[in-house]
Amino acid sequence: MASKEEFFEHIENGYATKGDYITMGAAMLNREAMTNALVKVPLKTLNRHGLIAGATGTGKTKTLQVLAENLSDKGIPVLLMDLKGDLSGLAQPSPGHPKIDERHAKIGIPFESKKFPVEILSLSEQDGVKLRATVSEFGPILLSRILDLSETQEGIVAVIFKYCDDNKLPLLDLKDFKKVLQYATGEGKKEFTEEYGRISTSSTGTILRKIIELEQQGADLFFGEKSFEVNDLTRIDENGRGYINIIRLTDIQDRPKLFSTFMLSLLAEIYDTFPELGDSEKPELILFIDEAHLIFNEASKALLDQIESIVKLIRSKGIGLYFVTQNPTDVPNEVLAQLGLKVQHALRAFTARDRKAIKLTAENYPISDYYDTKEVLTSLGIGEALISALDEKGRPTPLAATLLRAPMSRMDILSESELKELIDNSKLVKKYSEVIDRESAYEILNEKIEKAEELAQKEKEKAQTPRGSTPTRRSTRQNPVIKVLTSATFIRGVLGVLKKVMR
Repeated sequence: MASKEEFFEHIENGYATKGDYITMGAAMLNREAMTNALVKVPLKTLNRHGLIAGATGTGKTKTLQVLAENLSDKGIPVLLMDLKGDLSGLAQPSPGHPKIDERHAKIGIPFESKKFPVEILSLSEQDGVKLRATVSEFGPILLSRILDLSETQEGIVAVIFKYCDDNKLPLLDLKDFKKVLQYATGEGKKEFTEEYGRISTSSTGTILRKIIELEQQGADLFFGEKSFEVNDLTRIDENGRGYINIIRLTDIQDRPKLFSTFMLSLLAEIYDTFPELGDSEKPELILFIDEAHLIFNEASKALLDQIESIVKLIRSKGIGLYFVTQNPTDVPNEVLAQLGLKVQHALRAFTARDRKAIKLTAENYPISDYYDTKEVLTSLGIGEALISALDEKGRPTPLAATLLRAPMSRMDILSESELKELIDNSKLVKKYSEVIDRESAYEILNEKIEKAEELAQKEKEKAQTPRGSTPTRRSTRQNPVIKVLTSATFIRGVLGVLKKVMR
């Protein structure tokens, strides 16, 4: 059995860092916390992505909360996906508890209660900063990937975008895109055929049905103006702390298509917008994707390839992606291989499938002389996790079963009045609250179609008149007899005769 001194030295050397870092907790040996054997993650390697995994009720959300708090304290902005609605408490300080003080005494660091700068964002009709993007910003490739289109259908989408660019037709929302799609095989069929070749009505019909499916999941609320500027995610408050941006997703859990649409749009926009940083001392932004299986389970092969590409490339922009899910096997191997920090909470072995998953999970971690990884995975308590990170030179740190520190903020949600006050005081809510519906492809094409119909009607009327003939006009000349009978002189004469007769 390893001695405590030997283990302490093993952890201390393995997690030594020259630059700034985040303390996760204290390493444990034989289920006993080793005070001051601190498990530290260098800020420099946080853009190498990460994973927080574990069975329901083992403390994943609290780990996410701890990471978000400490990142904010270090001046690093954070974006959180709140699918369960239990992260808003970051805006209020922890009330504290004797058990928290006891936990921190075992770890060897003091407990401090504090609140953090929080911004509430929304993808739906819930209150908060509205997240929107235009169809043009989305682009033909990403839109085709989201709709899971065939190669032929992708080509049609590309033609639609090209036509709109050539004719200065803004594609703002899905209504615009559908209108151009219908125009391409309807009133504008001749125009499209001459300029871009024939477009199949069966293909446009399929694309239209897939867009309607996306609309039914609430995407019509997401596509439009005013577009959200991703630089607003990187704000720092007056105390030098990074903002924690929380996207409320409690009402779209059953709409994974909308969730993955938003995520890919956001990642693509960040990648296009942020400058190359290379190896910086700390990341520019960290994104936590809770319930990550919602993205991967619903994603097509093309969509998975897109996610994998973004994960590989985005870290050079100073962006870290952290996936939160129940089991590491929920994340594709190609993505899992890119994750530097792994925080693994307990897994439960109720079935043969569970045992197989535990075996596969254990193989994702470095071999340790101090732990039987498969055994530790099933015996970890709440608020305990196996941790493996990267040191400042990019090498894996020793595997450490860790007693995690407690969140400094409230481990509960905000009340309705607290949430309302937070949203009412937000500068971003005011900035993005206005819905803009300026003239775009839908209105311009409708006007074009109306003018074409008016012109066609005039041509039709003109064509109905025989060429060379003059229209028959009714003569205005009056019959001479009628003219005499209705003349004033004649009438006066008749009246005179009548008067004499009456006398």
